[in-house]
Amino acid sequence: MSLVELIDQADERGLAVSGLACLDRCVPLLGGDDEILRPLWAGLAEDAGVAEWGERLEQVRGKLGGDGEFGAADGEPGQGSGSGSGSGSGSGEDEAVLLARRMLAAAPVDRSAAGVRAWADACSVAALQIHRLLDPLKDAGDSVDARREGRTEGMSPLVAAELRRQITVLELLAGHGPAGLRPALEVSTEGRRVLRAVVSRRSRRRG
Repeated sequence: MSLVELIDQADERGLAVSGLACLDRCVPLLGGDDEILRPLWAGLAEDAGVAEWGERLEQVRGKLGGDGEFGAADGEPGQGSGSGSGSGSGSGEDEAVLLARRMLAAAPVDRSAAGVRAWADACSVAALQIHRLLDPLKDAGDSVDARREGRTEGMSPLVAAELRRQITVLELLAGHGPAGLRPALEVSTEGRRVLRAVVSRRSRRRG
């Protein structure tokens, strides 16, 4: 089953976890530590109410300085630079940071089913595009949309790994319900460590 199909079939919890996991893996671009999103993960595990989710989200935004939004004025995630790669050191990383900030800014405070569905879908595109921008090897596909639909020929390593993690998270929640949240967090933690290492290497090369 393709990533697009998994998102279409996911329930509210699965969508919230999917979006949060994408954001969590991209935290190194926002300057956050590994525990910055833990309150949001805990809220999903505890099945905390909508109000509590919103409060925790605003606290995270305050710590990370989240602002901006997904929008055509700044370029939709996955559009505009869909053919870009991570070969450049400046503009590619700048765009990756902007995409990560939009993911945080667009997180729905009310966590409604419609809101988390739109957010999870946008985060999926943005996270794949971030990994495409930062991958030192060029992804041969025309766009991340093709990857999400199951066309995986010629994927670069970082994009392939991110796609696999997104699929795994959704499968864990679909197959195990709340019990799938802990392994989903473990999958996301692994991805965050990988991206942090990539960002660190790029920083050393620039220095």
